[in-house]
Order: sequence, then C-alpha cells, then structure tokens
Amino acid sequence: MAWIVLVFAGLFEVVGVLGMNRLKVKKDKMSLVLLIGGFIVSFLLLSIAMKSISMGTAYAVWTAIGTVGGTLVGMLFYGESRQIRRIFFLSLVVGAVIGLKVLEH
Repeated sequence: MAWIVLVFAGLFEVVGVLGMNRLKVKKDKMSLVLLIGGFIVSFLLLSIAMKSISMGTAYAVWTAIGTVGGTLVGMLFYGESRQIRRIFFLSLVVGAVIGLKVLEH
C-alpha cells in the first residue's frame, strides 16, 4: 500500500509542476491552486509512504516520478525536445527506481 501512496505522491508532484508552468503563462487562481494543492498533497502522501518505506528510497522514487513525469508532460504537451538521448537518460532514471524497489527490504 505504501508504494501505491508513493506513486500518487509523485504524480501530485507533477500536478504541482504543471501548476508552476501554467502560472508562468497564465496568472490565474486555478494555476495557483494546481501549484499549491499539488505540492501539499504530494508532500502529505510522501510523508505517509515514508512510514513504511525508508526515507532514502522513498525520496529517490518520489523525485524520479516527478522528474520523469514532468519531462514527459513537457515533451507531450509543451513542445519540449524529444531527442533520443533525453529519452535514454529518462529510461536510466526509471531503471534506477526499479533497482531501488527490488533492493527495498
């Protein structure tokens, strides 16, 4: 269950980053709600997950989900570069997270 909570924590981090990007372009209340709400929910879920998952692993996985998610959203919706090298390095991040999950006690 903690791993599911951790995945949702990472996804809400992406919501916060989306709010940040949207606020940069469109300064409205909804952008601010996405930014603040996304990060608040993300941190709350991360703290819940850390009750069962070690701090180092939880933080690394949470950060990786945010990094990969934010980058993919940027590629898909904001016209960011889709270079094969970028995708390769994202796959390394995913591989590292899988390795951490396998090694978690």
